[in-house]
Amino acid sequence: MTMDTARCGGNHLTKRNSLVRARTKFARFRDVLVIEDDVIEANHLTATLRVLLGYNLEIRRALAIDEAVDLVVEKMPDVVFLDDMPKPSCDALRAIPRLMKSGYFGPVIVVSGQMTHSRRATLLAMGATDVIDRDDIDSVRVAEGLSQSLAPKMMMGGKAACLSKTG
Repeated sequence: MTMDTARCGGNHLTKRNSLVRARTKFARFRDVLVIEDDVIEANHLTATLRVLLGYNLEIRRALAIDEAVDLVVEKMPDVVFLDDMPKPSCDALRAIPRLMKSGYFGPVIVVSGQMTHSRRATLLAMGATDVIDRDDIDSVRVAEGLSQSLAPKMMMGGKAACLSKTG
């Protein structure tokens, strides 16, 4: 008789080893900025980031893009998680250029509750590193987004250069 280790927790060490490997891979992420106007969603993302990256991670939070720009100017984050529709009356398509104008050209992972293929393509074209559906927030999907952030992205560099020149 074979034992099903998936149902009884026998694969705990395998999962733990995967988590340790992920933390090593993402060691460059020490300061994260979360721009989210919904406290529950921000807490969920923060908890997911802590599971994935550890408790030594500095996570700063902003409710709106104006506050986020101030935080970026104060200290440059390693990665930004951006709500697709941060209040008041802003969206990620306007927020990404504002972040770039403030001097931030790092990875931006957009979290959206209203994702369509065309919206995703538009956000990626504007410079987002990845777009994650709000319902898919878990350590695996966030790790995928962070992996995208580690890969060189030529379009974002070109977009950032164009925006900073036209300013």
